[in-house]
Amino acid sequence: MVEIPTSTKQHDESRQGEALLLEQDPKKSDGRKLYIESYGCQMNFSDSEIVASILVDKGFETTRDYREADVVFINTCSIRENAEQRVRNRLKEFESAKAKNPGMVVGVLGCMAERLKSKFLEEEKLVDVVVGPDAYRDLPNLIEQVDEGARAVNVLLSREETYADISPVRLNSNGVTAFISIMRGCDNMCSFCVVPFTRGRERSRDPQSIVKEAQDLFMAGYREVTLLGQNVDSYKYAAPATDGGEPEPAINFARLLEMVAQVNPLLRVRFSTSHPKDITDEVLHTIARYENICKYIHLPVQSGNSRVLELMNRTYDREWYMERVDAIRRIIPECGISTDVITGFCSETEEEHRDTLAMMDYVKYDYAYMFAYSERPGTLAAKRYADDIPEEVKKRRLTEVVDKQREHSLGRLQTYVGKVHKVLIEGLSKRSDQDYCGRNDQNSMVVFPADTRYKVGDYVNVYTDRCTSATLIGRIVD
Repeated sequence: MVEIPTSTKQHDESRQGEALLLEQDPKKSDGRKLYIESYGCQMNFSDSEIVASILVDKGFETTRDYREADVVFINTCSIRENAEQRVRNRLKEFESAKAKNPGMVVGVLGCMAERLKSKFLEEEKLVDVVVGPDAYRDLPNLIEQVDEGARAVNVLLSREETYADISPVRLNSNGVTAFISIMRGCDNMCSFCVVPFTRGRERSRDPQSIVKEAQDLFMAGYREVTLLGQNVDSYKYAAPATDGGEPEPAINFARLLEMVAQVNPLLRVRFSTSHPKDITDEVLHTIARYENICKYIHLPVQSGNSRVLELMNRTYDREWYMERVDAIRRIIPECGISTDVITGFCSETEEEHRDTLAMMDYVKYDYAYMFAYSERPGTLAAKRYADDIPEEVKKRRLTEVVDKQREHSLGRLQTYVGKVHKVLIEGLSKRSDQDYCGRNDQNSMVVFPADTRYKVGDYVNVYTDRCTSATLIGRIVD
């Protein structure tokens, strides 16, 4: 993956592993230590919080050091081949630690667990337990099986599981921003993607449980939530009819977005990710209507050419995507837009590649996540199409896309210079403890001198007078 430096890592689908820690009351622990390392998309990090909640409830405490852990989990991503290789390398490091601590339980969670269960358990024998995304409730039982000397696996997919009744612990939290998972799975059978096979079919969570989680987070001091799903726009929940009465109207994503925004005007709302086929005008008007719904949409294009989009089974064409961008610009003129781009997909020609570059010029994305095509076993593309673009051509096209996006990212940031932005203070800048940092509505990172009148979690108005290639720089104004 190649990524333009941005204000956030939230959309990075090949993110490096990150150890997750819960600050907890030692009185509630029985001393058994849990280490979780997460890779991949936001959903994986959200799932790790669910796993931690389940095991903390059973008496575990978390640690930042896998060498002192009794149970080590790696929450995995199958989106890109290099992500899988990093996970394998990491498991070998855990294997060395286990040699010194034979009682250590090592497990793989998430998308790779479902896809590569037999390799992990039987062929490579790197792990003791393999658990798919819909089987986390079974973890205490599976760990017990390993304690008794067996290897354990549960990768069954579910049509009902949403973990709606589990209150996720907030791992490595800044106390200001949090994720809320609103749905699981995906029904979009994009030919390059393994998600429908590793996470199952779409199912939406009860909206009341989502609103309650947002309310609880606000009462706990959080000031921003990001609603998560493989495709949030397809959210739809219909409550079952009771006592033979008429069923209540279904709640769609636009209505859910409004319900969360109404929790409190001081609670910022973001969401990810949108599929271009489902980003309706109703959703756009809802965003425009509420000041606390951030004016930012991640809208993956993947390719700017209609024939390639059809091969990808994206269910829209070039013109449809451009019309949706036009609608965003018309209804939410100040909206930031980011995207995903794949270069070198099966049979892509030079002219079709230039269509992608032209699409980037048309939209001028704030930032993008850009990849050379990586064939994933089991996907529709792997079964139907030859991966026939030479690696050097993929990489050259990727370089052209990256160079184009660098130009646009800087250009977009420059349009924000000379303006006042409402910024939620998320913490101190990584480069200086004399500066605060936070994001504006469009998801751009803003850095400004710390002011003792304000603290983390406060909203401030920041006038930006310059920018780097990735960051707005300014000062607090009244």
